[in-house]
Amino acid sequence: MRKKTIPVLLAFVLILTVSVPAQRPQNQASLTDEQKLLEAMHLIRSETLYGYVEELTSEKFGGRLTGTPEFEASAEWVISHLKKWGVQPGGDNGTYRQKFPNPYTLVFPGGECSLHLPVKDGIVKKFYTYESEFLPGGTSGSGEVTAEVVFVGYGITAPELGYDDYAGVDVKGKIVLMDPEAPVTPRSADTFPKWRDYCFHQYKLENAVAHGAKGMIYNYGPIGNPNNSYREGFIYHHVGAAVVADIFAGTGRTYKATIDEIRKDLKPRSFATGKTMTVKNVTEHHPEGVGFNVIGVIPGTDPKLKEEVILIGGHLDHLGRAWNLMPGADDNATSVAVGLGVAEAIMKSAVKPRRTVLFNFFGSEEQGVAGSKYYVEHPIYPLDKILVFINMEGPGGGPRFSASGATTYTSFWSFITKANEKYIHRVVGGGPASYPARPRQDTAWFFWAGVPSLTFGASGGKSAPAPSYHTSWDRIDFIDSEGMEDMAQLLFMAVMDIADEEKVDFRVK
Repeated sequence: MRKKTIPVLLAFVLILTVSVPAQRPQNQASLTDEQKLLEAMHLIRSETLYGYVEELTSEKFGGRLTGTPEFEASAEWVISHLKKWGVQPGGDNGTYRQKFPNPYTLVFPGGECSLHLPVKDGIVKKFYTYESEFLPGGTSGSGEVTAEVVFVGYGITAPELGYDDYAGVDVKGKIVLMDPEAPVTPRSADTFPKWRDYCFHQYKLENAVAHGAKGMIYNYGPIGNPNNSYREGFIYHHVGAAVVADIFAGTGRTYKATIDEIRKDLKPRSFATGKTMTVKNVTEHHPEGVGFNVIGVIPGTDPKLKEEVILIGGHLDHLGRAWNLMPGADDNATSVAVGLGVAEAIMKSAVKPRRTVLFNFFGSEEQGVAGSKYYVEHPIYPLDKILVFINMEGPGGGPRFSASGATTYTSFWSFITKANEKYIHRVVGGGPASYPARPRQDTAWFFWAGVPSLTFGASGGKSAPAPSYHTSWDRIDFIDSEGMEDMAQLLFMAVMDIADEEKVDFRVK
């Protein structure tokens, strides 16, 4: 963290100011609005934001899986800050919570991923390493399946496209190995829309169950992910390259060549591998689960402009435990920290926004982006009154800032570049807003509803010794707290500038 020192002369002046409180109002009255905003901006400190991330990633909040008591506790902690600063509640019935149904699954220690190897006197098991080679499926059933593995490509049955990964193979009672996504990428603008619905994890799992499979090894990371269907007794793991290579070994095929062939001619290459595996998980499903978004409102001061809304958001939730704690530091505790920093600065600023500023700390982003979807379907302000949605994903990742949507919403982006060039001086860039595939961020639902929507993030910081996305390595140790401070200060100055403009319209005509 940056250690900030106070020069001796400035310290002396501060002592005099504290000693003569009667002079303070007069000095404040002589400040310009910009000077008052700068005073509020400098209330945002890296030490404070770092402390927020440290708290949110602590063991007591248990990885913040939406629906769990630990998520509830983390939300109450956020709410306590909003209350303390006087941010008004924007949820149901005068609360800060906007509730929605949210089934969830707890994952406990005791899982196993192993390959059966024939030897002279029988079978030996090759056990794969937790996290580096496999992770339990975040919505897996509880139990154990030992069966032959059948490779089923992308796990898609699409008669209208003349494509069926299950044609010609029998998967009843067996374990299927498949890839995520589809053989056509979102960059294929002409053909991808026909394949989009087959990319969803839920579809792939449900299709495997429909074909009689009892288990699945999903070539996905391995990363943790609670975004899937739950089917009692259906056991699955997320696996990485080591497991996939072992399954293909000795079959006369390689994984890469097989996938390349599928993509080239859009013809399945499914086959029974002859390999036997055991997949085991210990889980507990909660169909009665309830999630919620945490919503705070700072009403605008202008009688007319207060009907227009600037929305600042980032998801509060993460993966919980799978089975070890998944802290979710940069995904997405840093966004909550930055949002809280902006909220406090606005509330303590001597200059108040003329437009309404809405803060939404979403639940269930990791469980199908359900919280933002629910908000878009049940907005507390009309969607056409939201000038812009400023979303954040990983703003603690380093010194370089970027935003998807920067080149789409150029009139909005001019406020960002203005604030950056005048006050912050970071490397800031971005690209277009584009969400052709399944929703992966809260931004997508707002973008599809016609709301100008951008997602801010940061990169170039310290790297963890192992992949950190959706793993236990997403820890506070690798967070750039100075970057968080500058991101919060940048957004604060830009938002206050937008809030003061007489006329703003960021929608692309």
